[in-house]
Amino acid sequence: MEDIKQFEDNGGYFINNVPYMDCKITGESVRNVGLDSVSVIGNTALMARLYKMFPETFDKVSKPSYKPTGRPAGWHWMSEFVDKDGTVFHKGKEQPKLKGTLSPTKVKPKKKTKRRSQEQILLDRHDEKKQALKKAIQKQKDFLNHDIDK
Repeated sequence: MEDIKQFEDNGGYFINNVPYMDCKITGESVRNVGLDSVSVIGNTALMARLYKMFPETFDKVSKPSYKPTGRPAGWHWMSEFVDKDGTVFHKGKEQPKLKGTLSPTKVKPKKKTKRRSQEQILLDRHDEKKQALKKAIQKQKDFLNHDIDK
């Protein structure tokens, strides 16, 4: 009973009979702490300290960077792809027996579609409506002039 009072005096509290204490750096709740704990550090504060203390260790782990291979997008889905160095791939699987037997695959670059501005879209829509209106007016004129054959 005395250790529970000491735990609560140190800032600990219970939720559903589980001992909690707030992190002394971030203030977030840490659960399942020992009843003899004086203070605690949460996992985010601990990781931040470790990053500061050992930056060379976490550089490789925390920064996975994209390294381009020089191959086109979707090369591993092609039924057959020959790299610049002559390596042959069938559906992304290397075929070492065929290396150097085929010429490199020529890849056509994708054409980028030119995007229209919002103003251009509205102008084009207005022109389409104007053309449709002219067509409807001409159809009514033809009807009034008894030119139904058109």
